[in-house]
Amino acid sequence: MKTIDFISLGCSKNLVDSEMLMGLMEANGYHCTHDSDNPQGEIVVINTCGFIADAKEESINTILEFAQAKTEGRIEKLFVMGCLSERYLADLEKEIPEVDGWYGKFNYKQLLNTLNVEHGTLNDDSSRVDHAANNVQCSMFNVQRKLTTPSHYTYIKISEGCDRHCAYCAIPLITGRHQSRPMQEILNEVRWMVGQGVKEFNVIAQELTYYGVDIDGQQHIAELIEQMADIEGVEWIRLHYAYPTHFPWDLLRVMREKKNVCKYLDIALQHISDHMLDRMKRHVTKQETYDLVERLRREVPGIHIRTTLMVGFPGETDEDFEELIAFTKWARFERMGAFAYSEEEGTYSAEHYQDDVPEEVKQRRLDKLMRVQQNISAEIEAQKVGQTLRVIIDRIEGDWYVGRTEYCSPEVDPEVLIHRGERRGKKLTVGQFYDVRITDAEEFDLYATTI
Repeated sequence: MKTIDFISLGCSKNLVDSEMLMGLMEANGYHCTHDSDNPQGEIVVINTCGFIADAKEESINTILEFAQAKTEGRIEKLFVMGCLSERYLADLEKEIPEVDGWYGKFNYKQLLNTLNVEHGTLNDDSSRVDHAANNVQCSMFNVQRKLTTPSHYTYIKISEGCDRHCAYCAIPLITGRHQSRPMQEILNEVRWMVGQGVKEFNVIAQELTYYGVDIDGQQHIAELIEQMADIEGVEWIRLHYAYPTHFPWDLLRVMREKKNVCKYLDIALQHISDHMLDRMKRHVTKQETYDLVERLRREVPGIHIRTTLMVGFPGETDEDFEELIAFTKWARFERMGAFAYSEEEGTYSAEHYQDDVPEEVKQRRLDKLMRVQQNISAEIEAQKVGQTLRVIIDRIEGDWYVGRTEYCSPEVDPEVLIHRGERRGKKLTVGQFYDVRITDAEEFDLYATTI
């Protein structure tokens, strides 16, 4: 039995792709590992990210590392898939010949056929390969997906691509137009995962509020989430990557009425000044953004909003930046990430604007914005002291049980730490829910005792 080591880089959408391919590989007799500290497999598959410069650099360095391992005879085969190879296939094939096969964002399932042909389990006949690829397409969201996350939570990708075409973003260049998955396919996947013990579902898409528009012109995200929430065994649903324009307000009703839909929304806002929003081609105004945040908080009391903001976009003035600071102080986002603009070839901004904000100014603005947010986050977390919250235990680290509340997405948000000694010999179980009382707060972590 051949062992395949998978290395997944970039976002959780990439992780889902890796899990689907791993499941298919194992169904065909291969043994797969994921992000091993010490890959030992004969075959390595790297799922790359090509979103921004830092991600591309990480992907290329990882490919080069394993290309060297192949040259030294430590692995037999090296394959690359994902966003980077989707975008730069011709250049990569020329520059890194050690790679045995390059696959993009959508044709990676063909790797299974390639390996089967090489190992004699499938004849090299085009009609059979095409037929197998079609079978893969039909079943890729079914039982063949192999989860790499802890068994109690997972990510559910409801669409691929994006129709928004923001000036700075290369995603549409890589993934193409928005394509929604059929609703019943998604619901069947959720039911199957519940049967495998999954309790928490993090719904992901490049733009989840657009779900269904490409099918019949209507937004169906509220309907989808409501039906997911009605599936027995679904304990938490959390929403990632909404868009502010044409927000589907009925989604807030679902969030209020369904207790298993977390009061959590990840919605990238990027900026606030009308000058910047227009240049970024966000199709939303400053006032509309203020109104949006206000309505989110009014209609879903206690909601935790995660957003992403950008500094240093071409043409950003000191006045634009100060508007962003004032907005951040007003909005008091529970979760916020920020980054400095990085020009991406092929995007509207790269072709029409000059990257005219000096790097040192970008960094200074980014540092100031994050200092403001850190103070806000610390204050918000401190307000939780004394509250009783429901947590799910993710893992054990030394003397601590580490869990999360409904307001915390895996890997990116604050965690809740419960000292193992306070249980007096009674153990908490990873993957189970407990009511806890928050006893202390730090900037990124809460401390609690069980009730």
